[in-house]
Amino acid sequence: MNVLIVENEKPAAEGLSRLLKRIDPAIEIVGMTDSVESTINWIQSNPEPDLIFMDIQLDDGLCFELFETIKIEIPVIFTTAYDEYMLSAFKVNTVDYLLKPIGERLLRSAIEKFKTIHYNKSIKTDILKQLFNELNKGYKNRFLVKVGEHYKSVQDNEITCFYILERATFIRTTSDKDYSVDHSLDNLQKMIDPDLFFRINRNCIVNINKISDILNYSSSRLKIKLTTEKPIYDLIVSKDKVREFKKWIDK
Repeated sequence: MNVLIVENEKPAAEGLSRLLKRIDPAIEIVGMTDSVESTINWIQSNPEPDLIFMDIQLDDGLCFELFETIKIEIPVIFTTAYDEYMLSAFKVNTVDYLLKPIGERLLRSAIEKFKTIHYNKSIKTDILKQLFNELNKGYKNRFLVKVGEHYKSVQDNEITCFYILERATFIRTTSDKDYSVDHSLDNLQKMIDPDLFFRINRNCIVNINKISDILNYSSSRLKIKLTTEKPIYDLIVSKDKVREFKKWIDK
């Protein structure tokens, strides 16, 4: 759980940080700010934390100015010595309102309340989104090709590469057969799974499972060898794609 602490007294911020780590060692304090302005700058410049612990009276005004200046949807646990702001606090994204000095029991209860209301729900939502995306990728995994007067379906795991030769686009299969396809490489790149296939240059897309060797080539480029006995032409990773290719191959 990533936490931002907004507190204008440094000893109080550090004490809260130690208490949070004692309650839950998995909590990561990703930032500490002490004013309205510094908190706005932090939120606009960093990934959203899961939770904010926020004092109300800051160095340059009340924390509620934050919510009037920028849109904040991050859950907040208020930590303050004043109880007169409770009504204002519960008009925003409040999980709990803790009065200083904050004891471990109440802090633990507030964290559990947050996890029940927000954190577990968020995790479940993220998992569902991931599953939905996996089920709805819609990548093309077979291609209908013509062989004389007949048609044949080629699965993506049978494809060594897609390549261009004399302005035509071909599939090279694991059995070293070549089939013409009615798609440009640009269109194919949008249709196929990017975890499985990578376009190494303007003329060729390779299958990660059909790469047999990767060699250093001139001018910081790479040369690819595929699991095919019939040569196509030198398969060179373009200089501008080398870094991206290395990341792809190293997933």
